[in-house]
Amino acid sequence: MRRRDLLAAMGAGSVGGFAGCAGVGPTASDGEADGERDGNADDSDGKADESDGDGDGADRAAEWPSGAYADYDVTLVEARTPDGDRLGRVTAAIAETGEQRFLGLSDAETLPEDAGMLFVFPAPREDLTFVMREMSFGIDIVYADAEGTIVEIHNAPEPGPNEDGSEQTYPGSGRYVLEVPYKWTDRNGVAVGDVLTFEL
Repeated sequence: MRRRDLLAAMGAGSVGGFAGCAGVGPTASDGEADGERDGNADDSDGKADESDGDGDGADRAAEWPSGAYADYDVTLVEARTPDGDRLGRVTAAIAETGEQRFLGLSDAETLPEDAGMLFVFPAPREDLTFVMREMSFGIDIVYADAEGTIVEIHNAPEPGPNEDGSEQTYPGSGRYVLEVPYKWTDRNGVAVGDVLTFEL
């Protein structure tokens, strides 16, 4: 079930991307942009788990989403081992339209430790590419299949001083893509084969 304003806030074809993504053109399946800038996912298994180990992170997550993302629907995403042990959790803004996926996190100035963005595609994709276009911070890009199983993880650093991030491409496949703070997966021990759980 989707919840709006949780906690009082919260590229073309195979060569395009989503921000915290790459730019893409419309797809035959949903008529929406496929590409997103870094901070956004192209086709993603949108489940993430982030936790500070001492609660649900509500205080920090309450800061997200904000700004351009204040009206996004949100969901609590948890990363779990195949045996069900929780590794981490984040409050994720849901990017489900072509416009939202293309924008990704490129309009965000920061991303709280217990926050993220979950990219949701109508169906699994084999040709997704996320880019760091216009991103002002690094992120982890987590690809997950239709069941939420993590199939690929990229640590995507912030673009350099004279770069706009367009050349930083992170391909993958899946139905969901979760974007979380840089090296969040490392800090929480999240790996390929673990599972993202969430409600839409």
